[in-house]
Amino acid sequence: MDFTITDHEFYQYRTFLQKKVGINLGDNKKPLLIARLSKRLRHYKIDTFKNYFDRTMDKTYPDEEQIMIDLLTTNETYFFREAHHFDYLKNEVLSKHKPRQGFRVWSAASSTGEEAYSIAMLLAEHLGLKGWEIVGSDVSTRVLNTAKQGKYIMDRIDGIPQHHLKKYCLKGFGSEEGKLLIDKSLRNNTSFKQVNLNNQLPDIGLFDVIFLRNVLIYFDQETKRKIVKRVLSFLKPGGVFFIGHSETLKGVNESVQIVAPTIYKRADE
Repeated sequence: MDFTITDHEFYQYRTFLQKKVGINLGDNKKPLLIARLSKRLRHYKIDTFKNYFDRTMDKTYPDEEQIMIDLLTTNETYFFREAHHFDYLKNEVLSKHKPRQGFRVWSAASSTGEEAYSIAMLLAEHLGLKGWEIVGSDVSTRVLNTAKQGKYIMDRIDGIPQHHLKKYCLKGFGSEEGKLLIDKSLRNNTSFKQVNLNNQLPDIGLFDVIFLRNVLIYFDQETKRKIVKRVLSFLKPGGVFFIGHSETLKGVNESVQIVAPTIYKRADE
């Protein structure tokens, strides 16, 4: 069965998503919404998007709202994405200034975990297997479940340098053939939790480095300002802040200084 969505129905979803997680769905996202939610309509044998929206708001289906959010949030990522950020972390942060014990990194839109584990490989190389911590967060419980497992299909690992691949990744055999597991030594230092950046943030402590990449593009300007202000309140003095290659803090936040394209630093206090 092919589904269509009316302007009013699309407005319902767009308004809800904007209010709940801050993401602004443009009119060009109608096909994406239809494609991603159609299977839920089929699952419930529902014939309109209005009826499905009503179902997600129905408290007798407590998990459906989160399922809908998971399906509508985009989670594209891969290992060592935007390599110049990892080069900066390695050469300007980890190599030049030996970090103290308790070095902490927040992957604030971690999706399925590739970003967090890419960071973990660098930290393990330069700091050893103790004295550091990575916190990954995302609004989607679906992608966080993948991140917590640390298990990926082999065609997702092209970005991992060969020496990291041999040292920190375990190749699956038998029923796990075609898959790769991040070594437990890295998973032990990496945790994942659900965080909605559009709400008041939980007390997760301060960080030396924060990655907030390829997520600001989904928010309007005012929402960007609020989210960046919230996130930066967790960055230590002298800490480094990374955003995506197509993003900027111009007109969004002036509390950190740009040190390289899409790389910012908080002044030492």
